[in-house]
Amino acid sequence: MNKLLVLGAVALAAVFVAAGAFFTVHQTQQVLITQFGQPIRVIQQPGLNVKLPFIQSVIVFDRRLLDFEGPGEEVILGDQRRLIVDSFTRYRITDPLLFFQTVGATEAGIRGRLNSIVSSALRRVLASEQLLSVLSADRTRIMAEIRRQVNEEARRFGIEVTDVRIRRADLPDENTQAILARMQTEREREARQLRAEGAEQAQRIRAQAERDRTVLLAEAEGQANILRGQGEQEAIRIFAEAFQRDPEFFQFWRTMQAYREVFGNGESRMVLTPESDFFRFFRDIPHLAPAGR
Repeated sequence: MNKLLVLGAVALAAVFVAAGAFFTVHQTQQVLITQFGQPIRVIQQPGLNVKLPFIQSVIVFDRRLLDFEGPGEEVILGDQRRLIVDSFTRYRITDPLLFFQTVGATEAGIRGRLNSIVSSALRRVLASEQLLSVLSADRTRIMAEIRRQVNEEARRFGIEVTDVRIRRADLPDENTQAILARMQTEREREARQLRAEGAEQAQRIRAQAERDRTVLLAEAEGQANILRGQGEQEAIRIFAEAFQRDPEFFQFWRTMQAYREVFGNGESRMVLTPESDFFRFFRDIPHLAPAGR
């Protein structure tokens, strides 16, 4: 019975020791083995590994891309304008031993250092750039230079910076109001200029239209006079031909036209002698002729 208890205790101790001796490195991890706080070796390949139990410790670091978002800060550009810049950084731990020696066993230690490094690089690079460059396609070139400087300084901590980006770039409130006022003034000036150019063009179009109208009316009046003259000439010719064919009938018809125009409304009055030539056709009518004739 005692032997069984001893064997059980030995087996339990062996299992406990084995559990403390074996460990697994995941594909997303890299491991630093320390012994009494001193680094012994680095394991970056995934798989099952062995360490001395109770003596050696395993410190795990992430080998994936890590993000760091820096707080917004105010920087002065090359044209002396102030800009509120909010940036983020992506990095990975490439040397766990150097990282442990310079930063510590946790990733929290690198954040304060990255904040200082990124802030300094932003200020150095943006101090020589204009506002339009930061807000245009030149930002790619600017961020490449910032990333290069940040990566050079970050290597001494065992990390590699893969990207640094400006997430937001805003002007301070007082500058924003001044720029908005200047933009409004500029737009109002452009609007006044466009309205003046439009009025000038409208006046030019109206003048051209009036000129064309005058020309068209003159040409139409001239054509109308020509046609009127031709019509009158043709009417005179027709009247002349009619008169030559039957002068007496033509004279009678013209006299009847005159009677209709004079007496047609019933309100005309004429003071003429009965012997007037105007009434010669009335004298020729038997029942209207004077007595004794």
